[in-house]
Amino acid sequence: MQRTRNYFLLKTAISAGIIALAACGQQASTLSGARQIDGATAALVNGEPIYISDVELEAAAQGRIEPNTPFGPNDPDFQPVLDQLIDQRLLAQETVRRGLHLDAAARRRLEAGRERLLGNILVENLVATEVTQEAIDEMYAAQVELQQLDDEVRLRHILVETETEANAVRQELENGRDFTEAAFEYSKDIRTRLDGGNFGWVAPNDMLDPFSTMIGNTPTGSLSDPFESEQGWHIIRVDERRTNPPKTKDEMRPEIITFLTFTQISDILQNLRTTADIRQRNPVTQPPEQAVETTADPAITDEDSSAITDTSNP
Repeated sequence: MQRTRNYFLLKTAISAGIIALAACGQQASTLSGARQIDGATAALVNGEPIYISDVELEAAAQGRIEPNTPFGPNDPDFQPVLDQLIDQRLLAQETVRRGLHLDAAARRRLEAGRERLLGNILVENLVATEVTQEAIDEMYAAQVELQQLDDEVRLRHILVETETEANAVRQELENGRDFTEAAFEYSKDIRTRLDGGNFGWVAPNDMLDPFSTMIGNTPTGSLSDPFESEQGWHIIRVDERRTNPPKTKDEMRPEIITFLTFTQISDILQNLRTTADIRQRNPVTQPPEQAVETTADPAITDEDSSAITDTSNP
């Protein structure tokens, strides 16, 4: 919700003026424009339409609704989003009226914005065509399987300095020595020694070898063979195992959609970079005082050609 409230910050700065204007002219503009608005149009701003589909796209961009979710005038969020688009259209029209869009820097910014929008359209197309329910179901099944493999175990362990000591302690445990007593007498691990060697619940997949391997090879209720780590020699006992229930499909859906979308984008970009002719300027070290700022469109001249690196693939 914080992201939604901050999404259109400019509206706060001009809200007082807009509210005043709306109070004076809302009824007149609604009555005069009602006959010109068709079923697909949400509003006309100085004769320029804002379509209901535009409001839906904006609501999805703000995170108010899921993409491609039906969204119409009866939705309580519809009018606030439409108000933002009306404000945005009015500011854009005023920018054009003042000719500010003709500045060279403004043209470059408009072109950059156009490229971002075209990229967003491609992403939306990928979500609609490639991120299908079948793909989501398949990914969810794979994730559930992985989650079920990622169990947790409750461990006890004894840490000693040498392999000889570890073998001797293990033999005592095999002969019936109580693990809590043996840990209190022999273990060098100060954190667990007074608690009978209790290591608590751990996720084996989050632990480094040799612990993860030895835990996997030790049946529940059994002792491991002695093994060495940087701290010394260990004996562990796996007291219990549990598997956390996997997330539901609805809980994982946003993550799956994001993963599948970015996978598709990565594949497309890799293919495009393979076939594209991409040339970049080599970095040139230049004292700050020699740098010249210009508003002209950047161009590469014949004198600059030696500073260009061809990064495209043959």
